[in-house]
Amino acid sequence: MLDAVNSNSEDVEKSTEDQKQTDSSTNTEAKEVEKNTENASDETTAALEKVVSSIEEKVAADAEKVEEKEVVPTIDYASLSMEEIVKEIKNLVKDEKIQAIKTSVESLRKSFDTKFSELLASKKAAFLAEGGESIDFHFSSPVKVEFNEIINEYRTKRNKHYSELDSQLKENLDKRLATIEALKGIIEKADSKTMHKEFKELQETWKSIGPVPRTKYNNTWRNYHHHVERFYDLLHMNNDLRELDFKHNLEEKIKIVEKAFELTLMEDVSKAFKGLQELHKAWKEDIGPVSREFREEIWQKFSEATKIIHDKRDKYFDEQKSKYQENIQKKLEVIAALDKFDVSKNKTHSDWQRSIKDFEAQREVFFTIGKVPRNKSQKIWDQLKAVTKGFNHAKNQFYKELNSVQHSNLEKKTALLELAKSLKDSDDFKSVTGQMKKIQADWKTIGHVPRKHSDKIWKEFKDACNHYFDRVHQIQDNGSNEELEALATKKDFLSQILGVIGNTEITLEEVKAYMQTWKNIGRVPRKDKQIEADFNSAIEKLFAQLAIEGAELQMLKYKMQIDTYLTSNNSRKIESEVQFVRKKIDEITKGIQQLDNNISFIANANEDNPLVKNVRNSIAEQTKGLKVWKDKLAYLRSVN
Repeated sequence: MLDAVNSNSEDVEKSTEDQKQTDSSTNTEAKEVEKNTENASDETTAALEKVVSSIEEKVAADAEKVEEKEVVPTIDYASLSMEEIVKEIKNLVKDEKIQAIKTSVESLRKSFDTKFSELLASKKAAFLAEGGESIDFHFSSPVKVEFNEIINEYRTKRNKHYSELDSQLKENLDKRLATIEALKGIIEKADSKTMHKEFKELQETWKSIGPVPRTKYNNTWRNYHHHVERFYDLLHMNNDLRELDFKHNLEEKIKIVEKAFELTLMEDVSKAFKGLQELHKAWKEDIGPVSREFREEIWQKFSEATKIIHDKRDKYFDEQKSKYQENIQKKLEVIAALDKFDVSKNKTHSDWQRSIKDFEAQREVFFTIGKVPRNKSQKIWDQLKAVTKGFNHAKNQFYKELNSVQHSNLEKKTALLELAKSLKDSDDFKSVTGQMKKIQADWKTIGHVPRKHSDKIWKEFKDACNHYFDRVHQIQDNGSNEELEALATKKDFLSQILGVIGNTEITLEEVKAYMQTWKNIGRVPRKDKQIEADFNSAIEKLFAQLAIEGAELQMLKYKMQIDTYLTSNNSRKIESEVQFVRKKIDEITKGIQQLDNNISFIANANEDNPLVKNVRNSIAEQTKGLKVWKDKLAYLRSVN
């Protein structure tokens, strides 16, 4: 392969005068190489040439980036906070070589962008929930500003580095071209006394020159190598020196071939291929030609090992492509699931917060899946963005409508607030108290208002209501003039009742009259309600004195209890009692029906049957109890 390059040397240097005068031995060598090539299998030769060409191209690319081989290892940045990410990037830009941190910076940037996007979405959702308009949303974060500044600093340093690197590559190319020209001069001068020494010095100079642009690398090397071989062909005046160099170069190339075959056994294909590139570079850069009889043979062996590694690498990438296809399918499945994400039942802010959390969790799965081919990546990413946009549109539409509803609620509550304020100082307690209670009940039926107004309007409403009912309670505690008069009257009347306790001539009708009179007197101040308990205690003693028992006594006591609720204006307690009595009536009625139904299942169910008698007795007892509960309900209805 290398000798084939010699046969094309006229193409490399056809514009130069010295190439036209190439030594006849060089032409002879080229013809021999061509002959050997023709004898080889055309298919094998073509395959080898294709493989070697591919390797040389990668060596050229790698040579240009030789200064970038040192890379700062990445770590798991997903667990870092945004503040920690900024700190990490700042340290990398400050302490590490700019060409060594590209991968780390990109990983950190991606992690930061993901976290900031989540924060931004959360802030916007909260803003919309509070009644804000989407067009008015703006969020500024100090950590985002600092992040942008350090990324800009990184880009500035990176651009400067590559600008300087480009200049350095061009300068190195000029040095190599100058070295080639110097080599031509040695060949033209052909001074047998000095040419070998001068040649060795030029070789060291060549090795010391740094990388050149990748597009110039291979042609520059071929040009140099061509003249190196011309030099050795001219070195016939000192065969010992030439043969010594040839022997040394052959030994070094044999070592390279052996290392290449060792690389064919490595399981890590990427590492083996990287090692192969380094061997090809050493073959070109560090070792000179060998004698003509070994040139083709040693090169074919090296090419054979090269093809084995190259084929293994191709197979590896074919397998990777298969994995890429699996990753494509997995990512498309995630996108399909997100596309079907159901938000139709979301009716509240809480519903949407749960959906946002679930959607983001499913979306995060997309990023945990491995790589896909670069030519498919953008299309898949666009599909993910499309379904995400659809979800966000539905979310934003909800919050837009919610905002409209909340503003309507705000108007309703504001109207109730103004009404409560207008009534809070009223002295018409009889009519206003009911009105204020209705205002409070209506307030509860109205939904949420924008959060930025919620606390303020609620506080004003609560203060207005509390102001009014504090006044009501104060009057209730101290008592109105009517209540104070009623208290005085009840004190005198209670004294009269206490005076008749023990009088055996008192009848039940008189006791009932006492109860009705007490009820008619009216309410007393709240702080003096103990007088009600004193009256009930006195009546209990009269009941005991009259030896009243059974349902009649039960109803009299019940009426006293209900009358106490009435005098204290405890309507809520009376309503609760109505519900309780109705429930008891239903339970007893069903129990009687069940007992009556049970009789039909008793064998020989005549009235003399003891079992039937027991059931009939139970029905009779429950029927009596049912009458009492119905009387209680009738009384509740009469007073409510």
